[in-house]
Amino acid sequence: MVELKTGRTHRETVYGLTSLRPEQASAERLLEYNRGHWSIENRSHYVRDFCFDEDRLQIRKGNGPRLMATLRNFAISLLRLAGATNIAAALRACHRSSRLVMSLLGY
Repeated sequence: MVELKTGRTHRETVYGLTSLRPEQASAERLLEYNRGHWSIENRSHYVRDFCFDEDRLQIRKGNGPRLMATLRNFAISLLRLAGATNIAAALRACHRSSRLVMSLLGY
């Protein structure tokens, strides 16, 4: 792996557990599973952090954090189902037009 800032090369060893049999667990297949996991992680959590600034959320007690995460996931899913590929732009469009929001909700 090459570090972008310094240009230095270093090696990283990653260990993982799987329930696959050895003949099923090729390096390529395990890498595919790992990349699949991170693509889901990036599609969800990165969008929540970037678009909703979730890391700075002040709600920390009771069911508040879980409820807010659920509402954010609902908004992201609704926009994706409507065909949005850029969630930040779609949220700005919704902010400008309450009619757009109501149409997304089926009203």
